[in-house]
Amino acid sequence: MLRILQKPEACKRRLTYSGIPFQTYRMASQPIVIALMGPTGSGKSNFINRLTGTKEEKKAHQLKSHTLDIREVKVDLPNGRRYVFVDTPGFDDTYRSDREILRTIAEWLEKKYRGKVKLSGIIYTHRITDNRMSGSVCKNLDMFGRLCGDKAARGVRLVSTMWDKVKDMAIAESRVSQLEQNFWKPLIEAGARHKRFENNSSKCAWGIVEDLTEGGEALLLQEELVDVERKLNETVAGQALYTQFQKLLHEQKEAIKQLQEEAKAQKNPELMKQLEVERRRLEAELQKTWNEMEKMKIPFARRIALSFFKKTQSHTINVNALVS
Repeated sequence: MLRILQKPEACKRRLTYSGIPFQTYRMASQPIVIALMGPTGSGKSNFINRLTGTKEEKKAHQLKSHTLDIREVKVDLPNGRRYVFVDTPGFDDTYRSDREILRTIAEWLEKKYRGKVKLSGIIYTHRITDNRMSGSVCKNLDMFGRLCGDKAARGVRLVSTMWDKVKDMAIAESRVSQLEQNFWKPLIEAGARHKRFENNSSKCAWGIVEDLTEGGEALLLQEELVDVERKLNETVAGQALYTQFQKLLHEQKEAIKQLQEEAKAQKNPELMKQLEVERRRLEAELQKTWNEMEKMKIPFARRIALSFFKKTQSHTINVNALVS
């Protein structure tokens, strides 16, 4: 069961927004719901902490995942507005499979959509300090484009984080150009905008979300699950994950084959033992990948039936050609 979590200290402290204390006022009828998505360690939790005024835990700076479930944090403003900031786990979670992460996010999105609650916006975070687009970062971006869809893209803010850790500004600016002209281009063309979280401050964070005040469009994944009644593995995001599992399975098989050939060529007993341990580890990972892939597979008869289903209004944003 999904629960609304909020740190007790955040409730008790007199937080400030633009220097004005938060007090109890009559709330607007509809809260402004903004989700934060992105790779593990890209600054999602820190961004929410800056919005709420809570202190960041040291572990939040690490690349190990610490957002294990959906976390909703409510903030009431003096002008009567209520914001709900939603922290989500990345697809490279430390403890759970990508299939479990997708299901967790999908269940939350479906519940909100059925309850007539639409996201006002999405903050997608990216570390500007990354010197390359790693496989994990690309996977998160690809999955985001597929679950978001083009209609909801206007409410997306692609937020580059960790500018306070940049050592060479010229290199950072070059990364921005590469992101905007290549990796983020399909999202930007659909209406998303890049924002810089430059000084890691509350004022900067609020400046990024201040124009996300209206009810947004339904995400493609929400339309698929609710409007056209598809199962999760039948959605665009679900099938993208299935394709990723197929690719990973092939890579694991090739790695095992290479290890077996190396083991045969070795005459060192100790090295052979090490290679055997690694081979067994890879085989265990291969079996895990196979099991996950089977759970996302669509039977042939069902694939035929899906071709007659009602179509969604939104269309996928395909960034796979650029990140693969």
